[in-house]
Amino acid sequence: MHKFDVVVIGAGAAGLFCAGVAGQRGLKVLVLDHSEKVAEKIRISGGGRANFTNRDVTPANFLSDNPHFCRSALSRYTPKDFTELMTRHGISFHEKHKGQLFCDRSAEDLVNMLLAECASGNVTRWQPCSVKNIAYSAAGADGTSAGSYEIDSSQGTIQTPQIVVATGGLSIPKIGASDFGYRIAQQFGLRLVTPRPALVPLTFDSEAWAPYAHLSGLALPVLIETGVKKAKTSFHEDLLFTHRGLSGPAVLQISSYWAEGTPIRLNLAPEKDLPPALLRAKATSRKLIANELAQLVPSRLADAWAGQDPAWQKPICDATDKALNSLAEKLARWELTPNGSEGYKKAEVTAGGVDTRDLSSQTMESKQPGLYFIGEVVDVTGWLGGYNFQWAWASGFACGQALV
Repeated sequence: MHKFDVVVIGAGAAGLFCAGVAGQRGLKVLVLDHSEKVAEKIRISGGGRANFTNRDVTPANFLSDNPHFCRSALSRYTPKDFTELMTRHGISFHEKHKGQLFCDRSAEDLVNMLLAECASGNVTRWQPCSVKNIAYSAAGADGTSAGSYEIDSSQGTIQTPQIVVATGGLSIPKIGASDFGYRIAQQFGLRLVTPRPALVPLTFDSEAWAPYAHLSGLALPVLIETGVKKAKTSFHEDLLFTHRGLSGPAVLQISSYWAEGTPIRLNLAPEKDLPPALLRAKATSRKLIANELAQLVPSRLADAWAGQDPAWQKPICDATDKALNSLAEKLARWELTPNGSEGYKKAEVTAGGVDTRDLSSQTMESKQPGLYFIGEVVDVTGWLGGYNFQWAWASGFACGQALV
């Protein structure tokens, strides 16, 4: 029988960070993971340089059935706290745009820092180690014994009063993602918000997409939105056309808010006032509409749009004002309905997860005594741009500080 003060299940960003915080507070901590490698998601993020946080984190950058839940943890461990830790470890970093921070050299530096923090706290690590069963013995009614967990693992039986579940979501199964954390939550009677792929490319019916498939590889800045009235969400980001649909930061962002069966709307020239620009060209040019439109949007896009209507396939001086206004309107308000997404294999994160109504926002402890949930397994999902890693650090810190 192996005894520890805390067992952290999951050696990803949140799990390793929490283990280091708890270990350095003097607790005897075990981290176990079913994979041989730690923190694979850090390694592959940001093109190998890890977009590890964002300078401008606010609760508004996260979605959850309870949008206020993340506020406490985020306020107590900020991006500045994390960058100061990196500086102490001699890891240099830079800002790309919109507050996104990346390692200068390699994401591997970040992984090594987390392992060094664990080593400073004398954290024990078992990998690969699978969990076969978790059983709970309640505290004695007379108060003589505290509640405790018995974990049946591939490396022996473990006894602990506290378990931290940091198993992540279902995204990117090829690096070991599983539903294990959700199953633990359900075993102990906790509610789940239905998980779904988020920050994921959107796909379209192949027949409906055929007119645009040849635009694959084209990227441009757009305004993208979905939802209506109070539920409307929009982003100014870059769009990428693919063979099967749409990707790029704009679509990844909106995918977290998109509901199946509903449309997305795109302004393909958000920084241009198209109607007067086309009417001015009509007064001075004899070029084809597509050629004039190519001064305002990428030429491949101009050709594809002008080719959709005979009224747009003529010299601009011969076009009616109505036809030009119609073309401008179609570019500024392109509405289309995805038939789905590329799923968990391409999703950067999983939305939904352990229902925050069953967790403490202060400590991450669940209604089940001594059972904590942190990171992506919880129903808190950040925008693209480093926000999800900041949730890993903040929730891991809140939990690591609360463990006893």
